[in-house]
Amino acid sequence: MPDLLLELRSEEIPARMQRKAAGDLKKLLTDALVDAGLTYEGAREYWTPRRLTLDIRGLTARSADTREERKGPRTDAPEKAIEGFLRGAGLTSIDQAEVQNDPKKGDFYVAVIEKPGRAAEEIIAEVMPGIIRNFPWPKSMRSGAASAQPGALRWVRPLQSIVCTFGVENDEVSVIPFEVDGITASNVTYGHRFHAPEPITVKRFDDYVAALEKAKVVLDAERRKEIILQDAKNLAFASGLDLVEDEGLLEEVSGLVEYPNVLMGTFEEEFLDIPDEIIRLTIKTNQKCFVCRKGGENALSNHFILVSNIEAKDGGKEIMHGNGKVVRSRLSDAVHFWKQDQRDLPDLAELKDSAAKFDLDLKKPLDQRMAKLDHLNVTFHAKLGTQGERVARIRALAKELSAITGADPAKVDRAAVLAKADLRTEAVGEFPELQGIMGHKYALLQGEDADVAAALEEHYKPLGPSDSLPTNPVAATVALADKLDTLAGFWAIDEKPTGSKDPYALRRAALGVIRILLEKGNVRLPLLTFAKDADLLSFFHDRLKVYLRDQGARHDIIDAVLTPEADDLLMVARRAEALTAFITSEDGLNLLAGTKRATQLLAAEEKKGTKVAQSADEDLFTEAAERELFKAISLASMEAAEAVKREDFREAMEALSKLRGPVDRFFTDVLVNDEDEAIRANRLALLALIRETTATVADFSKING
Repeated sequence: MPDLLLELRSEEIPARMQRKAAGDLKKLLTDALVDAGLTYEGAREYWTPRRLTLDIRGLTARSADTREERKGPRTDAPEKAIEGFLRGAGLTSIDQAEVQNDPKKGDFYVAVIEKPGRAAEEIIAEVMPGIIRNFPWPKSMRSGAASAQPGALRWVRPLQSIVCTFGVENDEVSVIPFEVDGITASNVTYGHRFHAPEPITVKRFDDYVAALEKAKVVLDAERRKEIILQDAKNLAFASGLDLVEDEGLLEEVSGLVEYPNVLMGTFEEEFLDIPDEIIRLTIKTNQKCFVCRKGGENALSNHFILVSNIEAKDGGKEIMHGNGKVVRSRLSDAVHFWKQDQRDLPDLAELKDSAAKFDLDLKKPLDQRMAKLDHLNVTFHAKLGTQGERVARIRALAKELSAITGADPAKVDRAAVLAKADLRTEAVGEFPELQGIMGHKYALLQGEDADVAAALEEHYKPLGPSDSLPTNPVAATVALADKLDTLAGFWAIDEKPTGSKDPYALRRAALGVIRILLEKGNVRLPLLTFAKDADLLSFFHDRLKVYLRDQGARHDIIDAVLTPEADDLLMVARRAEALTAFITSEDGLNLLAGTKRATQLLAAEEKKGTKVAQSADEDLFTEAAERELFKAISLASMEAAEAVKREDFREAMEALSKLRGPVDRFFTDVLVNDEDEAIRANRLALLALIRETTATVADFSKING
């Protein structure tokens, strides 16, 4: 079957848009082909800074013929109904319709619509202009002479050429010549704009890739990434250094070059006096370059790795010199930020009220920045007040939480007060990614306790399911206060996540609370005391379910232990763990079966209105199995309740396991629905006791099996 090669070549596409754009192009075209009745064996997208490419293999050469019968009105229907039927079916006369008979409804019209198949070339030529004109770029522009005309093409950057070839392997291919804004699809593309700007005639995908390779274009983005990474590692190693890998930067840089050439630049060692994070972000943000560490050490070296899009005749000397010049300039700015943040602010007299409010020491630079943050009334959110007000809330909440977490209250208070101070530093103003990191460093410089300083960085943690947790109780306490304040605040103003939208990262905040509570393993936090909203508690439950499922817990086990009012998530997780271990044992499985039988039978009788005694009366027992079960329930109920009180859920399960034998014998030896109403009601009361006893640990009715 034929293959399709499509290339849309333009001026530089922003790196952040390339991967998605290539995926969008594949989906739009393959969906359109399938909708038109074509099939294909496989499709893969490719992208470079200057082109989006599709390789579609095994495309059917023609769509199938179709025949559709469209039922119309009865033959004696009003004229307007018949006219509407003709319009909808595309008929010009009722004579073109067939008449069919329905024994119950009489004669009615049927339009037989036959559509012959169409050539794939025709379909492609028809759908491509619309795909290009309506392409979902986040931002687009008009360009060229045609841009002044109504309906002119909008593209992310000026579209320069289109390749569209179609054909069977080993045969001649044909060009599908559709046209968009004066650009006609052809079999001609162009290579690297500096090294090989001449036109290249292509046929199929394989020779297209080979031709581009010769013309200094590496089409596959993953291969470009591999080239950059390996060459960078090798170049660093040759200089006795280790590359500091950065997947995000690697992805971005691979989208900036079609023909990667890796070079090494340097800067003065004196810049290494500033924190590594500032150096790394300065070089990454401004020059899209990687940094290196001294071989076998954690400290950065004064070398950086840059990726050029050209193979320079001088070996890259001018490129390295130019990049080095810019890097030195940017690092000089970074040094200024670093030093400026450690100096006194010029308006200390104006900050006294704020300093008093938060017990700040205006002799210390970080305290000054916190006072400044409050003094300026910097907005946190229009409906939630200023950053200063937010810090006051976090401080009060952290004080309450410290009594639960066991963290030093004085350290917690100091950390809460300084937690957002670095938002007013020059370094964070330039690089927002450094918030928390710079707070930590500046706190150590002004002599803060190590736990307090660490909390300024770690109270943002964890930032996701795989991020590390706060390392000390002070940091964990402030982290909980920060996240709970965020969640309670946005819930109060009804700014909750909807669908895939979560602009304030509230799901991440809730997961952070859950991970701290469960993975620290010693924090018993009654969430309703702090969340004060049942709907927010339900949101926590949803996040907890996701977390526990990711940890391997079964959904039915989670449902069995999670009640709507459960606000101690650590205990929910421990119940789930114990129940999982229990029901995978032989005793657990058998008790589960017996309990389900008991609860289902009881529920059925309750639904019918059958009388159930308020409590089991030993005087009404007529079988030994009844007495044995009643005695076993009494003992298991007491032992399980005591174990639950001690929060030993495994022991509670062991207590319940003693019911297995008595429950089995009861159902073997005893007829529950006895003819005597009093005996029947008494035996149903025994079933109710089974349900009540097992419910002290979990709702067994929700467990599968």
